[in-house]
Amino acid sequence: MKTYDSYSKLIKPSWSPPSWIFGPVWTFLYVLIFFSFGSVFLMVWQSKISFIIALPFILNLIFNFSFTPLQFGLKNNFLAAIDILLVLATIFWAMIVIYPHTQWIFYLQIPYLLWVSFATILQLTITFLNS
Repeated sequence: MKTYDSYSKLIKPSWSPPSWIFGPVWTFLYVLIFFSFGSVFLMVWQSKISFIIALPFILNLIFNFSFTPLQFGLKNNFLAAIDILLVLATIFWAMIVIYPHTQWIFYLQIPYLLWVSFATILQLTITFLNS
């Protein structure tokens, strides 16, 4: 069975987007993440901001990249739901701490925040419907 076959068999809400939409959306978001997070890490390396400012960005990447193995590898909706809540929380945290230093990075996170907010509601709904 393919990795995503189990996902297609889950009970999903009627408002769940078609599966083909996730690839293009995440591709776009990963471009934004690459430039904005990369700029944060460069600013830390150049000592323009402290490491603590980069911490939520680092944690966000860890949680973001953990979602797929949890959801599709382990097929664990509950752990995936916890993980996506952590992704959402670290986006908020990152936006709050970066705003005083550089606003363009803050604003570049808005599409990411909006999509992950939607994805969080979707994941929590899927978790509830399949528990």
